[in-house]
Amino acid sequence: MSTKKVEEIDHVAIRFAGDSGDGMQLTGSKFTETTALAGNDLSTFPDYPAEIRAPAGTLAGVSGFQVHFSSSEIFTPADNPDVLVAMNPASLKANLKDLRPNGTIILNGDAFSQKNLEKAGYTEDPRGPLATQYKVVDIPLTTLTREAVADLGLSKPDADRCKNFFALGVMYWMYNRSLDVTEQWMNAKFKGEILEANRRALRNGYHFGEITELLPVSFVVPPAKIAAGTYRNISGNQATAWGIIAAGELMNTPVVLGAYPITPASDILHEIARYRNFGIKTVQAEDEIAAVGVAIGASYAGMLGVTTTSGPGYILKQEALGLAVMTELPLVVVDVQRAGPSTGLPTKTEQGDLLAALYGRNSDSPMPILAPATPGDCFYVMLEAFRIAVQYMTPVAVLSDGYLANSSEPWKVPSVEDLKKIEVQHPTDPATFRPYSRNEETLARPWAVPGTPGLEHRLGGIEKENISGTVSYVPENHDFMVRLRAEKVARVAKSIPPLKVEGPSRGKLLVVGWGSTHGAITAAIRQLHGEGCDVAHVHLRHLNPFPSDLGEILKNYEKILVPELNTGHLTLLLRAEYLVPAQCFSKVAGQPFRIGEIVNKIRAVLAEEK
Repeated sequence: MSTKKVEEIDHVAIRFAGDSGDGMQLTGSKFTETTALAGNDLSTFPDYPAEIRAPAGTLAGVSGFQVHFSSSEIFTPADNPDVLVAMNPASLKANLKDLRPNGTIILNGDAFSQKNLEKAGYTEDPRGPLATQYKVVDIPLTTLTREAVADLGLSKPDADRCKNFFALGVMYWMYNRSLDVTEQWMNAKFKGEILEANRRALRNGYHFGEITELLPVSFVVPPAKIAAGTYRNISGNQATAWGIIAAGELMNTPVVLGAYPITPASDILHEIARYRNFGIKTVQAEDEIAAVGVAIGASYAGMLGVTTTSGPGYILKQEALGLAVMTELPLVVVDVQRAGPSTGLPTKTEQGDLLAALYGRNSDSPMPILAPATPGDCFYVMLEAFRIAVQYMTPVAVLSDGYLANSSEPWKVPSVEDLKKIEVQHPTDPATFRPYSRNEETLARPWAVPGTPGLEHRLGGIEKENISGTVSYVPENHDFMVRLRAEKVARVAKSIPPLKVEGPSRGKLLVVGWGSTHGAITAAIRQLHGEGCDVAHVHLRHLNPFPSDLGEILKNYEKILVPELNTGHLTLLLRAEYLVPAQCFSKVAGQPFRIGEIVNKIRAVLAEEK
C-alpha cells in the first residue's frame, strides 16, 4: 500500500509524445478511456505527423496526444500541458515550448543517446538545464520494460514496443487511474507472450510509481458534475458516422455511402462499415469522382446518398455536385477539412474550404452548408443535413475538420425517443403525380423513385423546362431555373432556429465563430466575462443560408471579430452580406486556436478606439 501524499486538483492536461512507432495515440486513447469512466469532463487532441514514414527519431516523425480532464466543464484540450511525457529527444524538443512554466517532464532516459540527440538537433544533452525550469522525472523506460518481460523470450524490438504501456502505468498511478479497463482491452486485443508482456509493462509502470522516490505525490481529479444520462467518449468522425446511420433509421430509408479513403475522413467509412446490421451499404470506390457518383446514383434511386472526403477530394467531386444541384437530388457530402493547398499538411487542421463549398462549382449552383461545433455535435449536424437534403431536395455540404474529426469529448447518448423522425415522402399515385410540380413552402420537387409504374420523369445535367422536364435552351427559362434553385436554398433559412447569443444582447464587441473554433472561443468568452468585459459570442452552424436573425444581431454591436482557421472566408461573407465592418482574426498554422490567443485578441480589439 502506497503511503505517498495524495493531492486533489481541479484539472490537468497531459501530453504524450514520441516517435510514430512509440504508440502515443494508443497510449493517449487508453488514458482517455479510463478518465472518461472516472467521470471527468475531458477534451483530447491527437496530433499526428504529416509524413507517413518520417525518419525515426526526427522532429518530423513526432506524434502527440494531449488529454485535458477536469472536475468542472472544459471546452478545449488546454493551451499548455501540465505534464509532458517525452519518449525521446525529438519529442521533447518538438513539445517543450508548449509546456507550462514549472510543468512536469517525464522522460525516457534510455533514449537520450548521442545519436538520438543529434537527430533531434541538440548539440548537448538538455536534461541538466531543464531541471532548473521544470520538474524533470528521468525514468529508464526501455531498460525497466526489458527487465519486466525478460523471461518471456521476446526479441528486443518486441520488448521495446511495450514501453509505452510502462509509461502509461506510471501515469495511471500518478493520477489514480484503474488498470482494469485497459487490461480488459488487452485481453481482447493480444494473445500469448505479447499479452503477458504488455500486461507486465503496465503493472510494473504502476508499481514503479508507487515505490520510486522520483514521484513523491499522486493526484486526484474528482468527477465532474454533469447531467444524468449515459455518456461515452466519442470523436468527431465517430459521431459523424453515427449521425449518418441514425438518419437512415429516423427516415426509414436505406443509406448508401460512397467514399474513397483520404486523411482525415477515412475513419467515417471504417466506422460505418461496422454497422451493416442497420442495412447501410458502404462502397469504397476507386477514386473520389466514382465515390460521389455512387452517392448520386443512390439518391436518384430513392436512397440516402452520402459521400465523405477531405479538401482535395472535395474539389474532385465538385463537377458531380453540380449535377446533383441541377437534378435537385438529396445528397450529403462531408468535407473533413485539412491544411492545404494540394497535399499540404494532411494530418493538420484548417477551415480553408468554406469558399470552395460555396462557389467551387461552375455557374450558379448554390448548396446549403453546415458546420459542426464540437465532436459530439457532428452527430446532430448530420441529422440536420439529411433533413434539409430531403425536405428541400438539394445536395448539402457539411464542413467538419481534422481537429473535430480526431478529437474526443464525453457525449450524452440520446434516447431514440428524443430524436425527431424526419418525414420522407415518395409519390406513389400516378394520378396525382406531377414530376416537376413543387412544394409551395420549400419549392422542392417530388422525389419519385425510378421504376415506379406511371411515375416516369426525366433528369439530367442539361437545363430542363420546369413543368414538362424537357430539355430547354430558352434564355428566359434558364434565368428562371437558376433563380428558382437559388430561392429554394434561400428558403432553408425559414426552418433554421433562432441563434443563441452568449453574453450581452448588445454592446461593444460580438465574436462570431463557426466550426471547431467553438471550444476556444467559448472558453475565452467565459474567462473575459469573469473579468467584466463587454463581449458576446454567437456561433454559426448554418453557413448557407445564414440564419434569418443574424443581420439584426450583428447590428447590435459596435465591433465584430471573426476568429477562423483560414485567411478570412466567413469574414468576407459577413462583410458582403450585411455590410458590417467585420474584423478577421486569422490563423493558418495547421493547429487549432488556443484560448489565450483569442483572449489577447479580444482585449486588443476592446482597447482600440471606435
